[in-house]
Amino acid sequence: MRLSTVILPIHRWGEGQKIWRRADDLGFHAAYTYDHLSWRSFRDAPWFGAIPTLTAAATATERIRLGTLVTSPNFRHPVTLAKEAVTVDDVSGGRLTIGIGAGGIGFDATALGQEAWTGKERADRFGEFLPLLDKLLRQDATTETGRYYSAVEARNIPGCVQRPRVPFYVAATGSRGLRLAAEYGQGWVTYGDPKGPADVPVEQAPAVIAGQLAKLGEACAAQGRDPRELEKVLLQGSTAERPLASLDAFVDWAGTYQELGITELVVHWPVADSIFENDQAVFERIATEGLAQLGS
Repeated sequence: MRLSTVILPIHRWGEGQKIWRRADDLGFHAAYTYDHLSWRSFRDAPWFGAIPTLTAAATATERIRLGTLVTSPNFRHPVTLAKEAVTVDDVSGGRLTIGIGAGGIGFDATALGQEAWTGKERADRFGEFLPLLDKLLRQDATTETGRYYSAVEARNIPGCVQRPRVPFYVAATGSRGLRLAAEYGQGWVTYGDPKGPADVPVEQAPAVIAGQLAKLGEACAAQGRDPRELEKVLLQGSTAERPLASLDAFVDWAGTYQELGITELVVHWPVADSIFENDQAVFERIATEGLAQLGS
């Protein structure tokens, strides 16, 4: 099992670079950031762009993997996202992971002036977005005409450092998204019950993930793919569980999900006066001792 973190893009870089470097020093497998234009309670507070932040983080770190968790079609286009991904992968020396999903109904959904898409529309768009992004990152030149997304002689030279392309971690819980994860993903991401993760009683939260893992296995079987090929990533912070309250709480929580088959846990870097407020000393102890006590 691996342990990673999410660093929200809320810090001016003079301060932000210290956090990314500290994450590198603490030994986290990866450090991700949210790819939103603004987000929930942080909407009227500082919030920077994900791709420039990851590019800067690539120059400030040496070992840690970097990525979005997650980007979506809400305000992205495959052609421009592919170009940016190739760039970050190059700057980082092949340390980029693209966490990607269908998007939601938050501020990003209407920031460009469009009406918020229905769930079906989001799924339809994602079903076209992800295959095109896959092609753009594998080929020097791509031409394709779609209902929602097209590319005309779109160049991506020299391509990704990682071959055949940067890995995709696909966030999905519905049948269509899970099929895409099984077909295109190197990893799969969940944060709990998408209908209301915080409403699920703590003792029932693992059963939700177990059910999702079973459906992922079915989707992989339909694609003729071994589900063991995919990383199974659990993003902490949306459920009623509180694994960052203490080292013991983390070890218990991590052990539960390790038994279910989760291979990577992602915890939020503490943010004071927010839903992600946690004791920094406890957090750093979890980072350095948590998996060792688990026996990983």
